[in-house]
Amino acid sequence: MQTETQTKKKPDPRRLTLIIALSVLIAALLLFAFLRRRELWTLMRYGVRTIHSAHDADGDFIDDAADFMLGARSYIETQPEYDSTYFAGGYPPEGRGVCTDVIWRAMQAAGYDFKAMVDQDIRENPSSYPLPGGMADPNIDFRRVVNLKVYFDRHWQALTTDTADIGQWQPGDVVVYDGHVAVVSDQRGENGIPYIIHHAGYGPFEEDALGYKTILGHYRME
Repeated sequence: MQTETQTKKKPDPRRLTLIIALSVLIAALLLFAFLRRRELWTLMRYGVRTIHSAHDADGDFIDDAADFMLGARSYIETQPEYDSTYFAGGYPPEGRGVCTDVIWRAMQAAGYDFKAMVDQDIRENPSSYPLPGGMADPNIDFRRVVNLKVYFDRHWQALTTDTADIGQWQPGDVVVYDGHVAVVSDQRGENGIPYIIHHAGYGPFEEDALGYKTILGHYRME
């Protein structure tokens, strides 16, 4: 007969690892199915095919463009407070940020260190950037819209700024305005124009506002 003092079996770590791996895979498959359902709707409703990235930097079975867009959405859903303060070390604390913080957080979700990428390009090409006094400042450079536009011009694919050409606006694209930046959503309005995911002074939103301001640039990660 078993007694209360009988030693309990320790959980098998291999089994726990397998359970975790299966859980992650199932979650990824469910998300994949949800995204594909929305893509089918977009194709049927607007005649627009969704373009996917050929890369998956973090190996989560979701391509970089979708990962980037989903990362932007997840960040906005935390309802961060608008705060343009200069922070030593560069990164604002959790729960605070501005429009440019949507970008590096979305890139982080896709498996990239965007701050390091921007900082490196500025170090190697300082004359290409509008740096105050000609001096780089890693504490803030990656959070300045003017610097991000230069980076996107140099490294991402530049696309049309005509919002009427709805097929050219894809989930995960980046839109640069005068003093503002946003991520293109996979949601679209009645006319097929996509929503944007952004953090403006009036709050963090995913909304039908592609024409928020005059568009200076439209880019896609290559």
